[in-house]
Amino acid sequence: MSTVHIVGAGIAGLAAATWLLAAGRRVAIHESAGHAGGRCRSFFDETLDRTIDNGNHLLLSGNVAMMDYLRRIGAEDQLTGPSRAAFPFVDLSDGSRWTVEPNAGPIPWWILLSGRRIPGTSVFDHFSALNLATANADATVVEAVGGEGPLFRRFWEPLAVAVLNTPAETGAATLLWRVVRETFGRGATACLPLIAREGLSQTFIEPALTYLEANGAKIAFNRRLRAIEREGDAVTALDFGDVDVSLDSTDSIILAVPPAAATSLLPGIEAPLESHAIVNAHFRLEGAPAAVIGGMPFLGLVGGVAQWLFVRGDIVSITVSAADALAEESTERIAELTWADVAVALDLPASPIPPCRVVKERRATFAQTPAAEMRRPGPRSPLGNLFLAGDWTNTGLPATIEGAIRSGEAAACAVAT
Repeated sequence: MSTVHIVGAGIAGLAAATWLLAAGRRVAIHESAGHAGGRCRSFFDETLDRTIDNGNHLLLSGNVAMMDYLRRIGAEDQLTGPSRAAFPFVDLSDGSRWTVEPNAGPIPWWILLSGRRIPGTSVFDHFSALNLATANADATVVEAVGGEGPLFRRFWEPLAVAVLNTPAETGAATLLWRVVRETFGRGATACLPLIAREGLSQTFIEPALTYLEANGAKIAFNRRLRAIEREGDAVTALDFGDVDVSLDSTDSIILAVPPAAATSLLPGIEAPLESHAIVNAHFRLEGAPAAVIGGMPFLGLVGGVAQWLFVRGDIVSITVSAADALAEESTERIAELTWADVAVALDLPASPIPPCRVVKERRATFAQTPAAEMRRPGPRSPLGNLFLAGDWTNTGLPATIEGAIRSGEAAACAVAT
């Protein structure tokens, strides 16, 4: 039987591997790190004496590929969230609080009710969504919906920055619209908020590794691909430095690595190489904090440094997207700035700052601009038996967990056809 070699055990590589195993294919995985998961993982932090996620992720019930992946690996029960589609926000500049709560069905009747609209907005303001839906491929979010007014400041801007990890002034309007269309555009049942019950590793990674082992997949850690050997338009061997893996004529490769690594291994392919940082700060409190609006485990932030706040037990985590400038600051300064947001949002003392762990991801995602969107390759490469996966490939979605899973499945499907 032929073997599919998957280089990279991040979420895209794991999605490809589990899809192929379910289809009856033989799989071997090669990972450069000593662990799986890439940016989607959990780890034990000695400072906090807690297991924390590398980064925070707010997921939605409309993420169909993610839900299928979790069902495949038997981990659908590892997500948790409220029973209704509700997104609480606080404006840190003036203390205003509100909840965005879509209604059932695709027609947004909720915007007709003043008590459910975002403070300071009118019904007509929300028609800016139509401009987003009809935006050209080269339009930015600001060009599509405008860059002023309460709706932009309190909804479109934080949503764009969080989803695209790119400022609204440069972020691709078409990418943001695709997310809105698949979630808010389908009504409450498609935008139920979900978070990992225990952690990202327990939800997305460990069950996948168990599934791989149970189905005979081979996985090698600490194995970095150095070069690809080829003859004509086919890969013949993978050079891992201390070991070469020869390929039969029926074998295939899925390259599920970051764009910079892919272009170094495959000179000449197009890929979006400009990136933006994400900064996460995790604080351990004395006891669990007071519940945020409606008892939700997360809170959207406007008017501060961060965009989202998450609560899990006695750990409060802050996420700052498009955080290139912040990532240059010291960890002490980042803790100071982000704790100021937490203190206001949860009505906690401004000092002393509790124990904190700051995680900087300097190249978290590609810069999701219109120009970068046009440089995203599909799953097929110029080499007939080599395929591409990763949230930077042309999934039609931003660089999210959902996009990464779709990329892995698209590459696996291309191998199988």
